Amino acid sequence: MTTPAVSDSPRIPEAVHRRRWAILGVLMLSLLIVVLDNSILNVAIKTISTPAPTGLGATQSELEWAINSYTLVFAGLLFTAGLLGDRLGRKKVLLGGLVLFGIGSALAAWSGSPGELITFRAVMGFGAAFVMPATLAVLMNVFEREEQPKAIGIWAGGVGLAIAIGPITGGVLLDHFWWGSVFLINVPIVILAVALMVWLVPDSRDPKPGRIDPVGVILSVIGLVLLVYGIIKGGQLADFTDPQVLATIGAGVAVLVGFVVFEARSDHPSIDVRYFKNKVFSAAIAAIALVFFALMGVTFFSVFYTQSVRGYSPLQTGLLMLPLAAAQLIFAPRARLMVDRFGNRATTTAGMLIIAAMLAAFATLEADTPIWILEVIFFLMGTGMAHIMTPTSVVIMQALPREKAGSASALSNTFRQVGGALGIAVLGSVLSTAYRNGIEDKLGALPADVRHTAGESIEATLGVAAKLGPEGQSLITPANDAFLHAMHLTALCGAGVAVIGAVVVGLFLPGRMTARQEGKEEQELVSAE
Repeated sequence: MTTPAVSDSPRIPEAVHRRRWAILGVLMLSLLIVVLDNSILNVAIKTISTPAPTGLGATQSELEWAINSYTLVFAGLLFTAGLLGDRLGRKKVLLGGLVLFGIGSALAAWSGSPGELITFRAVMGFGAAFVMPATLAVLMNVFEREEQPKAIGIWAGGVGLAIAIGPITGGVLLDHFWWGSVFLINVPIVILAVALMVWLVPDSRDPKPGRIDPVGVILSVIGLVLLVYGIIKGGQLADFTDPQVLATIGAGVAVLVGFVVFEARSDHPSIDVRYFKNKVFSAAIAAIALVFFALMGVTFFSVFYTQSVRGYSPLQTGLLMLPLAAAQLIFAPRARLMVDRFGNRATTTAGMLIIAAMLAAFATLEADTPIWILEVIFFLMGTGMAHIMTPTSVVIMQALPREKAGSASALSNTFRQVGGALGIAVLGSVLSTAYRNGIEDKLGALPADVRHTAGESIEATLGVAAKLGPEGQSLITPANDAFLHAMHLTALCGAGVAVIGAVVVGLFLPGRMTARQEGKEEQELVSAE
């Protein structure tokens, strides 16, 4: 016998059902601060790289670590956080994660050095790891199955709202306050979210969690941390053939293989790896990882394009990213209508192809390209993302029984974060290597130590040029040219990854299904239960 993912009869208490939309609002507020933090930081990285007292004087590698220390801890703990939420109660885990995130934000705001910022960003990542999977898990336990696609669409639209609010908020704060204000803004949001959650959100957990699987939990954390650390280190060194990088990534892969083997043989696994035998479930997970690989890398370099090459302020950069967020906000809640009409395969494949085309379009941007073209690219990119995230999230969350919602959400978010870390590390490596190759011939007149520093990034080159005064003006045009060439190459790499994603979902996601086919698919997805 198999256990159906959801019973045919309503399982949500009436009191919870009546306030389900208010609960969704609280969950989106919790999600808001996690996404808001990353989108704010993307606008602030240029300011943080400026020498004190304006910023911290962070180098290119320190900036990547400020982003990736968060990602490293976040990705490493997501799966464990989802399991703990299923076992201990999602509300408790969500509240604890929010409080820790708020403490980390306050500490990050008053960092006195890049090293302190990197450390406190890791604390924020620890808290965020317990927030992200819990929001979607609670959602699955307060909405009946027929309303879940609509609720997930609104949830995904909230990501778009956060992406819109983040850069604009960051720009306003940086125009009026010091750089640390972009982290301090999280604290009042955390306080409000905690208060509303205590009042409105019910607790839920897996009623039959089984025995604890400490070996599986430890292996998953060690494997993910080693893998993501190796990826980040490779991006930092701009050399994925470095023995230390290869050893770390290899160790991470080996531990994760051991995790899969152990879970397959365990009679009380943390996650039943047999779910991945289902092509639909695996393709949906892969699509999320690949789209975030492409998008995170583009977000990283687009800030330098708008601020360093085009000369826009942080606030103007935030406003320029509005179309990306607006498209997600508009289309994510409506994506289910496209799925109903055309099916998951056509909708998601079209979304991936749109993203691939827009990434390729980045390769046409120059220093004097009309800015409205960038706005169109951002809008269409957001449209494509909305038609990927909502359908794949629904597939993943409805694949597992409702009691395992935390684990399903954690799996989705783990692959999203690992894909994003890969995007920043690999595409960041392509960007920095191509930039250094393009600029090094123009730095021959500089002293050797200054030459190495100036070749790290366009911001480093422009910083050296500013210190040289009139003599440094001759470096500005070559720096812009080298960066644009590097950006074009990086964008084409991202486009290639998006095309691979389109092939994966085109081959393995289902088309339009009848009610009978949907029922059969659900039984296959939960057959391991």
